[in-house]
Amino acid sequence: MFFKLSKDQHEQMIDDIQYFFSNERDEELSEFAAERVLEFIKESIAPHFYNAAISDAKIVIEQQVSAIEDEILSLERPIKR
Repeated sequence: MFFKLSKDQHEQMIDDIQYFFSNERDEELSEFAAERVLEFIKESIAPHFYNAAISDAKIVIEQQVSAIEDEILSLERPIKR
């Protein structure tokens, strides 16, 4: 994946994965195993969420641009003939 996590983010995610496996699956996961799970998520699953977020952001920006266009057009003055 093309993004970098800070050391704190990385450590927090590893802790979260270990916590999840411990509480939900009653499995103790080593730090190495949790890192492998994190890498799998980053490479295989995260892009789906990322692309959905980009699509959502595109919609919001298109709506804002449309609103700005409407505001600009409302400033037009009629031309007398």
